[in-house]
Amino acid sequence: MRHRSIALIVATALLAVGCTAEIPGRPRAAKVVKKEASTETVQVRGSDNGPIDKLAATALTDIDEFWKQSFQSTFSKPWKQLSGGYYSVDTADATAKPPPCTQKAADVEGNAFYCPAADAIAWDRASLLPVLQDRFGEAAVVVVLAHEVGHAVQSRMGITPEAERREPEKYPTILTEAQADCFAGAFVRNVTDGKSQRLDIGTDALDKALGALITFRDPVGTSPEDEQAHGSAFDRVAAFQDGYEQGTKFCAAMSVQNRTFTQRAFTSTTDRANGGNLPFAEMLRSVTPDLDGYFKTLATTAGKTWPSPKAESATTEPTCSGDQGPVAYCPSDKSIKIDTQDELPALHKELGDYATGTLIASRYALAELAVQGKPIEGEEASAAALCLAGAYTGAVFSRPGNQFGLSPGDFDEAVTVLLRFDYAARDARGEGAVDPGFERVARFREGVFEGPKKCGL
Repeated sequence: MRHRSIALIVATALLAVGCTAEIPGRPRAAKVVKKEASTETVQVRGSDNGPIDKLAATALTDIDEFWKQSFQSTFSKPWKQLSGGYYSVDTADATAKPPPCTQKAADVEGNAFYCPAADAIAWDRASLLPVLQDRFGEAAVVVVLAHEVGHAVQSRMGITPEAERREPEKYPTILTEAQADCFAGAFVRNVTDGKSQRLDIGTDALDKALGALITFRDPVGTSPEDEQAHGSAFDRVAAFQDGYEQGTKFCAAMSVQNRTFTQRAFTSTTDRANGGNLPFAEMLRSVTPDLDGYFKTLATTAGKTWPSPKAESATTEPTCSGDQGPVAYCPSDKSIKIDTQDELPALHKELGDYATGTLIASRYALAELAVQGKPIEGEEASAAALCLAGAYTGAVFSRPGNQFGLSPGDFDEAVTVLLRFDYAARDARGEGAVDPGFERVARFREGVFEGPKKCGL
């Protein structure tokens, strides 16, 4: 049922609040409502006129104005405003009136949803929107509401609950949720381009909002065929970025034929038991020779000699060539220095084994650039290293199951480490990092889906 579209992921997010670390050294995301913004906004039923509902009303007003223009240009027909309106629900009040698609106010707890039967949107103002604002900034509230309006767009496209039940193979839930994320991305691009009358979302705010998408992912190991599947963090961020970069027409054309999802169910009891994560030492033993083989093939295919960089343990953060973070490529002796005592093992434990894999892959990527005579310093090199790390990841993802491969959740671990840290985006001097995290993920994704040619090789 569409009116349950956010419930499961929000429940998961609230459980995860205690174990998600803040980004070190970053300021809290800025407010997104312009100081000169008009106070004339959409009417919200049940509102207490407090700050949260005012933010929601302001966001929904600009989202509605965006679709007045974009729907016409995308679908060649006028946008129909939501006939059922918007509902704010105080789920802490047992006497609160329930919105459409619910029996009681408590049904909305921890939730925001679009109700197709009433053509209305409702949200929990007590324990959802304030949590989003506190943990991920005001932009996260905007993204969630833009996602829900995305479902209203789908209803006007003919993607209704009846259509989904009639043709589940054409409209699986994971696709319709990705499309709503895509529409949200298209709206946010309108904001960052300065075309929104009331909102202003900067890069720091956007990175934090993407952190919400990562938290509001399906549990690792969820099958993409699950009726409630919303997608992995990688899939959700990918859909949002596609909308941000490609626009509403791209989103409208999304289908099971042209959309690749990385979400996978666990295929073994061992993988399920360890959450898809290898111990640190075992991950190093597995990934380093595999990276060497992958990049050797790239080099020899281009007629170059691959020197097989020696992966060496470093007891402190490597500093052979600037500050590259816990893994470094050293051009002087063509080695890969890996911190095995301090930060990298800690990141491995906190974020998962493919956070480690992503950082190491980016340093092997610098070695590949050096072999092929490409720059290893500057922003161009940093972007290429990210892209090649993605190309390697995409190649591993496509392999048969009897080789070194990815586990469910590995793509999410890559996205998380790329958003939170710029290590994988630093050049051979430890400089020139691609920023913000949104752009780092975008460059990585290019490699995943388009391969090393997209990276300039």
